[in-house]
Amino acid sequence: MFKIVNREEMAGGTIVLNEIEAPLIAGKAKPGQFVIIQANEKGERIPLTMADVNPGKGTITIIYMIVGKSTKLFASMEVGESFDAVIGPLGQPTHLEKLGTVVCVGGGTGIAVIHPITRGLKEAGNKVISIVGARSKDLLILEDKMTTASTELKICTDDGSYGHHGFVTDVLKETLENEDVKQVVAIGPVPMMKFVSKMTKEYNVPTLVSLNPIMIDGTGMCGGCRVSVGGETKFACVDGPEFDGHKVDFDQLTQRLQAFYEDEQNSMEKFGK
Repeated sequence: MFKIVNREEMAGGTIVLNEIEAPLIAGKAKPGQFVIIQANEKGERIPLTMADVNPGKGTITIIYMIVGKSTKLFASMEVGESFDAVIGPLGQPTHLEKLGTVVCVGGGTGIAVIHPITRGLKEAGNKVISIVGARSKDLLILEDKMTTASTELKICTDDGSYGHHGFVTDVLKETLENEDVKQVVAIGPVPMMKFVSKMTKEYNVPTLVSLNPIMIDGTGMCGGCRVSVGGETKFACVDGPEFDGHKVDFDQLTQRLQAFYEDEQNSMEKFGK
């Protein structure tokens, strides 16, 4: 059993943070890796990239948006309650090295995923310019942590309620034109990663994205998390979750993510009754 030792609600309660006791995972986890979490023995297995780890306390932190039955079930759990299963660390960690100037782009809950990567790149000696975006100011998360983890933080909101009025790609374009950027890391909604990758390809800047396909076992055996990268089939759970954004087939990824949309909506409706 994996006890919840801290719980916080963000973005008006639509996004939830859980700090979970998992000492063996905390002792090995690296930026970019994920865990698979199950609320109870009949629950769905949900992959979530870790937002933080604390080896000293033996805890890991996950941050998720309530979008379906399983995340709603997660959000209903209080401090002191336990997840039935937490499996990890899974996937390949982010390769962190000193490159020069790097840009980290995060959108929505992707900001939580990119936070430890941003911190790791800064600790490796890079100048880290972070660009984070949300639909509005009240949906923006981890501003303080991203400020500390970055050399410079730029904020965007779709509605203009905070920071730049517009998309992260607007600010990214300006940054690419004015800085000698050696690498971009982009994590967030699939459309955001797609258009960031399309832009950086024009500037010939290497770009990493973290993919979130449908996943079941997390060990490469089921094949459910297959993605097309450079015309080859890859499994996000063992080959990723990070891939070269210039080679990812984002249209196929989007199509596969929508495969069970109707079933997910029906399950959510029944859970709410």
